[in-house]
Order: sequence, then C-alpha cells, then structure tokens
Amino acid sequence: QVQLVESGGGLVQAGGSLRLSCTLFGVIPSRNTMGWYRQAPGKQRELVATITSGGTTTTTTNYADSVKGRFTISRDNVYLQMNSLTPEDTGVYYCYLHTYRDYWGRGTQVTVSS
Repeated sequence: QVQLVESGGGLVQAGGSLRLSCTLFGVIPSRNTMGWYRQAPGKQRELVATITSGGTTTTTTNYADSVKGRFTISRDNVYLQMNSLTPEDTGVYYCYLHTYRDYWGRGTQVTVSS
C-alpha cells in the first residue's frame, strides 16, 4: 500500500526559506507524477509544483506561476525548496503522487509571517 509522509513545514519570516520533503512507502511505478499542492485557509487546494517521470531519465517539471523562480522541485524525496517566501505562501502543503490513481499525504503546515 502506498503512503506519503510529509516533513519540513514550519514557521518562517517573509523572505526566508524552507525545504519540504515527502517520504514514499510502497511500490511506486517508474512512470508517475509527484508533487506538491497547498491549501490556504478559506481557499481551494491548488497546485504548487509537480515533476513527471516517463520511466527513463527524462523528467518534466511544472510550477504554478506564483512560485516560478522561487520554488524548486526534485525527485529525491520529492524535495520542494522554497525561497523568498511571502505570507501568501502560507497554507497546508500536501504531497501528491499519481500513478494508476492519486495518492495524498496528510499535509504539513507552512506559515510565513510578515
């Protein structure tokens, strides 16, 4: 059974950085999409960044416009390096995996103070 466990959230001042990671348990097909979504209070869950593997060394990344140039996603532990954080980045961040179906972690809180 596939499970996703996030870590690395916390409280940071505006302009600071955090790195989120996601540990995957279970058998993960080589063709998959991994990534991060977030949900701010009173808002819908939104895509932050994803990375897609076609089963070879080729990968494709996708970022929300609001995080381009500030956030970087990598496949190793599904790291999400978040730089130049702003209060608008505050929310619960969820690790995501798509193979034959969607899997979600329970989320980790990121709070950016002004």
